[in-house]
Amino acid sequence: MRILLSEGASTSAREAITALGLAGHHVEVCDPDPHCLGRFSRFVRKFHRCPPLGTDPKGYLAFILERISGRQFDVLLPIHEQGLLFAKVQADIRRHAAVALPRFDSYLRAHNKLGFSEVLDELGLPQPPTRVVRGVAELMAAKRFPMVLKVPVGTASRGTWMVTDDAALEIAVAEIEAMHGFDDALLVQDVVEGEPQQAQAVFANGELVASHAYRQVARGGGGGSSIKESVDHPVVRGHLSRIGEHLEWHGALSVDYIVEHGTGTPRYFDCNPRLVEPMNALFAGINLVDALLRVSRGEAAASAADSKAGVRTHLGLQALLGCAAREGSRLGVLRECWRLLTRRGPYAGSYEELTPVAIDWPSFVPPTVTALWLVVTPRAAHTLPKRGWGAQLLTAQTIRAIKTMDART
Repeated sequence: MRILLSEGASTSAREAITALGLAGHHVEVCDPDPHCLGRFSRFVRKFHRCPPLGTDPKGYLAFILERISGRQFDVLLPIHEQGLLFAKVQADIRRHAAVALPRFDSYLRAHNKLGFSEVLDELGLPQPPTRVVRGVAELMAAKRFPMVLKVPVGTASRGTWMVTDDAALEIAVAEIEAMHGFDDALLVQDVVEGEPQQAQAVFANGELVASHAYRQVARGGGGGSSIKESVDHPVVRGHLSRIGEHLEWHGALSVDYIVEHGTGTPRYFDCNPRLVEPMNALFAGINLVDALLRVSRGEAAASAADSKAGVRTHLGLQALLGCAAREGSRLGVLRECWRLLTRRGPYAGSYEELTPVAIDWPSFVPPTVTALWLVVTPRAAHTLPKRGWGAQLLTAQTIRAIKTMDART
């Protein structure tokens, strides 16, 4: 099939490219950054430089509609936050290409942290103890250290603050006010001690088609996982099924949760209305990207078999960033490079999921450049994860603009 990816800078897009390429599909990518992560792949047949979604949603949409006009592509794959825009105008998109998206209001609820918290309450599903505050006065009354502050819209740990004392709270409040965060409600959640995990799923009109879960073995740059291990969690699968049915979800959905120490309760704290980093699932025996393509095309998709537990994968680039951020030394970065190259320590028996050089040789460029950069300047680990794909992220202003667009659905 001819597939157009909505962006090429995120780790999710890069992994989807690998899954699509291995299946023999024709893959083209749109992104405002000509040097985005997805450019470094032999599986990408063509790159389209597009306007940034974050600052020019109308321009971006016009660009996409022009690319897919005349049935040039079989499927448009909204691999990141572009799905909110596409959900608003999905009737226009379906005239030209297949796409799997829920209703706009469902997408908006899942994407918004406050909306997702309300969904969990409606279903009686566990989440960390949560308070909703409006303004600094209510925040001060609700403080209980340690706690996590969240603005309703934020991706990749942006708009989230871990607060452990009054000094950290003062800094967080100043940053929230600077980004106009108190214009909307703010979520305040208690910190839950436990193991971070994530579950991914594909739905067809509210029915669960396929799912996969993994645990975070090691944390990388920007808050993401650098090492993962697949797990079998039937309780989470059941919860996912209820969420998808409640929202009448159509397409991909991922949730983050903490498996609480002592009780084993999965407490959900974030939702991504998209497919996040699907290669751990593929290595574990379940192709979520293929399931999403089938749902997009309206094909009858039988429920997929469970994925295999205990499959370990890693993202070398994330591992290097995480190591440099923790240790802040050139020697530490070089040591981590050696362990990655020789598959020693935590990487023994693990598969590279983000930049698999053995099957996609151009993918060696991003981790190599990153490693050299970090050896020269280890402190760059604190800024590098924030670069490169911010232009494609939704902001509160972008969402307001999308809400006012005409929806011919």
